[in-house]
Amino acid sequence: MVRVETLTHHGMGRLPDGTLVPRVLPGEEIALAGDGTARILTASPDRVAPPCRHFKSCGGCAMQHVSEDFVAAWKCGIVETALAAQGLEAPIRRMHTSPPRSRRRARLSARKTKKGALVGFHARASDTIVAVPDCQLLLPSLAAVLPALEQLARMAASRSTEIAFTVTDSPAGPDLRVETDRALDEGLRADLGRFAQEQSLSRLVWGDEPIAMIAPPFQHFGMARVTPPPGAFLQATREGEAALLASVRDALGDAGQVVDLFAGCGTFALPLAETARVHAVEGSAPMLAALDAGWRHATGLKPVTTEARDLFRRPLLPEDLARFDAAVIDPPRQGAAAQAEAIAASGLGRVAMVSCNPATFARDARTLVASGFRLDWVDVVDQFRWSPHAELAALFTRS
Repeated sequence: MVRVETLTHHGMGRLPDGTLVPRVLPGEEIALAGDGTARILTASPDRVAPPCRHFKSCGGCAMQHVSEDFVAAWKCGIVETALAAQGLEAPIRRMHTSPPRSRRRARLSARKTKKGALVGFHARASDTIVAVPDCQLLLPSLAAVLPALEQLARMAASRSTEIAFTVTDSPAGPDLRVETDRALDEGLRADLGRFAQEQSLSRLVWGDEPIAMIAPPFQHFGMARVTPPPGAFLQATREGEAALLASVRDALGDAGQVVDLFAGCGTFALPLAETARVHAVEGSAPMLAALDAGWRHATGLKPVTTEARDLFRRPLLPEDLARFDAAVIDPPRQGAAAQAEAIAASGLGRVAMVSCNPATFARDARTLVASGFRLDWVDVVDQFRWSPHAELAALFTRS
């Protein structure tokens, strides 16, 4: 018998000798099996019955055995620990957790089998695919596509090679991208076109090659309708996106001239254009083109300009930032060290930072605070329910 000491930021229980054990909680007494799994001898009061019948076999979720209050406090603690490691602290203003069955995009693995096909998520630390017909993460509209994906796997996959399906919910119908090394031939291309029609897909893309566009797979960003290019970044849930947007609006206040750095397809830029002039900067030209088209076809928005620019190699410099009242910055997981340094050297007095990585956020926050910014507050957003992943939005101000 051994007692679990702590929980790592990856959701693994740490034993006194440093051994890491999945799906256990601090304070629990456990017996370890030879395969590294744990038998719970004394359960934590925070342990709950997993809501999904696939939890024991599927690796898609890590934290279904824990109460929602515990997970919320633990994810806030991850943010606080990351800040403390950089010598920083800030009040956590609020915590949002997206509800079950709200994930609007999923990347599923597929393989042909002797009896048909298998589509689902991988088991933990394994290449075994687990079918998830009752997945508690996915929007019902995505879960309803699973039988069609099995049919497609029988058409396009093999028993020796795995393929991946990225399916995104859209008001126009599921948006599907197939990732595979298999080359297209004319027969398969025709079969895929018929499949897209029969399954009422909005779009079907094979690798980088569009196969069928039945209707533009648009997303609503404020008053604008945007059709993202295949594989473009999209917030995981609509509820999480709304929570991050609310935090950004709070942070920017009545700023009239805003620069949106790492703007993507316009998640923040287009809603912010309802009240402010926005300059959207993004490294991906196709995403910027989608943003611009969404703005041009919307009504009631203030001017939005776009600029294709690699902000890792060519950050906007202090003189570039001088014409703006405030900035929004939403970098990928590696953060934005160079752009943070340029903001620190600029005259900007208000910055809303959104991050999907508390560690790189804290690093970039230290750069801003060292230049005279104050970290006023942090909001934590849990879009990846039942996972160790935490996102946040924060306000930085200075006189």
